[in-house]
Amino acid sequence: MKRSIAAALGAATAISLVLAGCSGGDSDEASGPATITLAGWSLATTPEFQKLADGFRSVNPDVTIEVKEYDAANYDTQMIADLAAGKAPDIYTQKTLKNFYTYQSGKQLLDVSDVAGKLGSTVGGLSAYQVDGKTYAIPYRQDSWVVYYNKALFDQAGVKHPDGSWTWDDYAAAAKDLTTKLKAKGSKALGTYQHTWQSTLQGFALAQTAGADLQSGDFSYLKPYYQRALDLQTAGAQASFGDATTNKLTYQAQFGKQQAAMMVMGTWYMATLRSQQEKGDADKFEWGIAPAPQLTKATTGTSATPVTFADPTGFGINPKIDEKKAQAAKDFLAYAAGPEGAKALAGIAITPADTTTTKDSFFTVSGLPTDDLSKFTFATHDTKPENPVSKYTAPLQNILNDMHSAVLSGSKPLDAAITEAQDRAKNEVLSK
Repeated sequence: MKRSIAAALGAATAISLVLAGCSGGDSDEASGPATITLAGWSLATTPEFQKLADGFRSVNPDVTIEVKEYDAANYDTQMIADLAAGKAPDIYTQKTLKNFYTYQSGKQLLDVSDVAGKLGSTVGGLSAYQVDGKTYAIPYRQDSWVVYYNKALFDQAGVKHPDGSWTWDDYAAAAKDLTTKLKAKGSKALGTYQHTWQSTLQGFALAQTAGADLQSGDFSYLKPYYQRALDLQTAGAQASFGDATTNKLTYQAQFGKQQAAMMVMGTWYMATLRSQQEKGDADKFEWGIAPAPQLTKATTGTSATPVTFADPTGFGINPKIDEKKAQAAKDFLAYAAGPEGAKALAGIAITPADTTTTKDSFFTVSGLPTDDLSKFTFATHDTKPENPVSKYTAPLQNILNDMHSAVLSGSKPLDAAITEAQDRAKNEVLSK
């Protein structure tokens, strides 16, 4: 694909914030004192960048990492602009896989196959960054989407807690039951909350539907997931898409302030919820996580492996990095993906790419649930990528995001919206 995708994203100005005293390297190969810049976002509420930087510095004090802050919502737009202008950091985060092809095919990522070759097989998500036998980024996080549930609201409503056996129909029935019974008890909480992102439906549909293929241009696999969501909106069991967008609802407040008894969200939210409860930004209540609801019973139950989705989060190196600093940057990637980086991330309730190192210690962090189902959910899942790497992925996902908004807002009937998306995919993307 031509670089027109990058051009379409437009130019934006990145916001810089230099954090002093960050980071270092853990390899004897690091070539002396160096200062390396690293891209991150929402630094006040996303501690992973500083945590990894501090841990790396503790074993290689000669390397200083300066963190450059970007806007989380416009990260890729700003990064592409900075790369084009020659202002991008030495190391920049691959926030999702959606734009990985744009970076890699545009020769904006250094080959880090040598780093990948030294990592163990327990690092999840590594294959997502491999193209033609070479690796262009290293995952340090591998989240998975799960169900968060408020145990106190379930108990108040007299509804049985999730047990790992739910299909999506079971989930929808529980959401309606919770809403009715909580309302009868005088609570304003709804049964569930579905955030406005297309991921909340399309990620599950792509991962769980046999034969579903984003690049096929056939989006019929999305239909049952949207039918269910529209039914929950109509029933009043979850906030409508219109309310969520107009009132700018945040998923953190909807669950953390007990406006909803359940929510599907990525495992990254565990760290946020734990922190917000400690600081008083979220209510204090007992919560847990359960496997994502499944399309069929075949993958339910704790004797099976539930299917879910999430892209890995990785670090790539700007190929314009000073050659004298390249080895130190590679050492940082190796640290972040390795056992020590995994332990550092688990210590702040961030799900590392290497969960085998932390599966026994993760839930010893204060403020996290300790029940068996939460531990099972964290450790056992078949996590498929939301954005299969391809030159078509970004433009197709943009079309599907338009469809998502049109359907949930009620501006287009479901069947018509799917047909329109398929026509656009064929004419605007797949035929090019």
